[in-house]
This record gives sequence, structure tokens and C-alpha cells, in this order.
Amino acid sequence: MEQHELWRAVLGDIELQISKPNFLTWLKHSQLVEKRDRDGVALVGLPNNFAKEWVRNRYHKIILGSLRTFDASVKNVEYAVIHNAPTPKKDLPQNRKVSNEEEFRLPLDLKVDPKTNLNPKYTFSSFIVGSSNDLAYAAVQAVIKDVGKKYNPLFVYGGVGLGKTHLLQAAGNEITSSYRGGASVLYVTSEKFLNDVVAAIRNKRMEDIKKKYRDVDVLIIDDIQFIGGKTTTEQEFFHTFNALYENNKQIILSSDRAPSAIPTLEERLRSRFEGGMIVDIAYPDYEMRLAILKTKVLNQNITIDEKTIEYIASKVQRNIRELEGVLNKVVFYTQYKNTAIETKKLDEIINEVTQTVSKNITAQEAIKAVADFFEIPVADLTNRSRKKEIVEPRQIAMYILRDVLKLSYPHIGEKLGKRDHTTVIHACEKISRDITQNNHLSQKIMMIKERVFKT
Repeated sequence: MEQHELWRAVLGDIELQISKPNFLTWLKHSQLVEKRDRDGVALVGLPNNFAKEWVRNRYHKIILGSLRTFDASVKNVEYAVIHNAPTPKKDLPQNRKVSNEEEFRLPLDLKVDPKTNLNPKYTFSSFIVGSSNDLAYAAVQAVIKDVGKKYNPLFVYGGVGLGKTHLLQAAGNEITSSYRGGASVLYVTSEKFLNDVVAAIRNKRMEDIKKKYRDVDVLIIDDIQFIGGKTTTEQEFFHTFNALYENNKQIILSSDRAPSAIPTLEERLRSRFEGGMIVDIAYPDYEMRLAILKTKVLNQNITIDEKTIEYIASKVQRNIRELEGVLNKVVFYTQYKNTAIETKKLDEIINEVTQTVSKNITAQEAIKAVADFFEIPVADLTNRSRKKEIVEPRQIAMYILRDVLKLSYPHIGEKLGKRDHTTVIHACEKISRDITQNNHLSQKIMMIKERVFKT
């Protein structure tokens, strides 16, 4: 088998073993540079150091196993940067300057489709799959293969900035592409749906709403939680839902919480949502945050120190938007100053983007956020109750007051049952230690912090 044929076969095999986005990002532009018969080593070329290190650390066993499937003489795989390897980004000809108009003009193929409201920039090739979102990704892929018949409705929920919109829009774009226009798709936010209903009532044109939302094959609504408590909108959506469902039309919804946790939602709608597939997108772990940053660096041909990327991934934990926001500011700073960034300045940028300290948040608001999350009275946290079910919430409240508001240990103890400062220190150290080992606890802390910053 010729070298290029061998690698093509290997890539075809690997594509079946890993997610499509990860394959397109890390391996599509790889090459089999050399296969040395004397020592059985295959040399794989990648376009840059980030790609080389990531592929070696993440996919080495898969690559070696696949190579040996097609060529048993291969004993090991080595990796190298091949600068003439094809890259996802097309570079401009040398010495050509880009005008301001050319730099900021939106390409025609990146404009939002007015018919579907889909943005073509949201694709699966740029969606990083990890342990926090693999179930949601798999559910969406299953829906695409069997539109309207499997997992209907599909309900995706998770915190702010975790990629729900990206996943939903990528699904819409993939369905539009796969069915070559044979499936009509409509993506809207719940706010847009609400505004359309209000306008239709005001203009006495409710038939327009029915035609727009019921004559589609796939209806995708983002942030559906916001229709809760709006009686007329809920009623119209209920009838729209039934009309689509009864005709095997696909419904995909997103929310910041599960249906059971939307307090103002009508029970009949809650029942409809829970009758389909409910999947969550959790907060990305360190490995996934690092992958997201490295993918952005790779795709945009950004030059930045790897230790800086690792530091950002370790510090920015709440959501993907903040990760990208910090990276963009760091890149701008290093290019503007034409120098590497110092840790002090990096911390300033991280704090600025993530707003880790807010003078507007009071201790009472933070404590209430914890109580609301655990659905317990605030008094249970602030009195001297020793009930077993209060221990963890109170320790988390102590940790939040210390980590977010930077209150002193004695002050925290005073706020939460007049406890000694040593008790607070123990609680903060315990939670700080446990969140590095307990992903479920880490998710709780991050969700509570989101509630704190929303107060």
C-alpha cells in the first residue's frame, strides 16, 4: 500500500472512532510524512506545535492501533511539525496589506440566513466535544439522522455560555445541508417568539404566527425558559408544539435549567418537554477548556505562549465565552505591546472579563443565592441549626463569601450562625480541596456563582 493510501485509510478508520468536530480540528490536516521500515516508525506531520502536542497526548493510541490494523510492520508513531502542511486558514499572499474595509467586511457566506435565522459560523467542526457535553452532542447527532422520529422534543439545558446556542445552530445548519433544502428549519430565541405573538395579537394576524411556526420541519427555540409565566405566549407555543409533534416535525429546545426547575412554566408544557429527551451541558473541565483555547489558537493562526494558554484554562472556569474573551484580550495586549504578558497583567484581564469580584453584591444576596439553589430557607444557613442536610449548603455559603466577596473569616462566621473563624477556615479549605476532585460539587459551585452574579 502506498504511503498516501495508507494514511487515507487510517484517517477513515479514525474518523469512525472520534467525534467529527475533533477529527476535523486535529487530524484532517495531518500527513504521513515517512514510514521507516528499518525501525517500524511512522512519522506523522501536523501544521503546528499545538496540534502536534495535542494529537500526541490525546490520540496516539488510536493512531498507532489504526496504523497497525493496515500495516503490521508499524511499531511506533512519532510526530513532527510540517510547515507546508495544509492548514484550516488560508493565508494572504505575502506583502499584501488588508484594508480596514476588507478586514471588517462580513463575507457573504457568513451572514445569517434570513429564512432560517441560522448563522453559518456555527458548525460542528468548531464545536469541541468533551465529557461535559458529549451526551448532548450524541443526542443532536441522533436527531439529525432521524429528524422528527427520535428524541422529539430534544431539550438541551445548561448554564450561560456553555455552547447551547452553538450546538442548536450547528444542528440546524447540518440538517439544512444534509437534506439539501428538503427540510425547512427555523431557529428563533424565545424572545423573538414572544414578540411575534404580541405583534400578531396587536395586528389581529394570528394566522401569520401559525403559518410561520407550524409550516416547518424543524423548529429550534433558544432559551425557552423565558416564556414561563407569559400566559398567551405559552398557550400559543403549546398549540404550536402539538401541531408539530403530531406531524412528526422535529422540536429542539434549550434552557438554562431542566423543565422541572422552571417554576413559572405551565404544567402541560413541562409534561410535553419531559416526554422527549432531556440532556444537559455541564461546565467544561480543565482538559476541555484547554482544547477549546488550543482549537481557537490553531484555527486563527494565533501566536501565544503555551503556558499562558494553560494558565487561562486553569483560571477561567465558568463558561466558554469568558475563555474566548480572555484569550482575545490577551492576544490584543501581546500584539499591541509586542511582548509576552506578565502574570499580574494576565490576572487583571481575567478578573476584568470574568468579573470575579463585584462590589455590588452583598453577603445577604450571596447567602440567598445558595439557599435558593438548595431550596432551603435562608434562616437555616444563618442560624445555628445543626441539621445534617444543612452542613454542605452552609459550607458552600462560607466558601462563596470568601471566594467571591473576599470577606474575612470572622465576618463570615458572624453572618452564618455566629460560628468561630476556625470553623469557616475548615469549611473553605474543605470545599476548595473537594472541588478539584468532585466534578459534581464543582458544577454546584459554578451554578451558584452564576446565581450570585445575576443578583
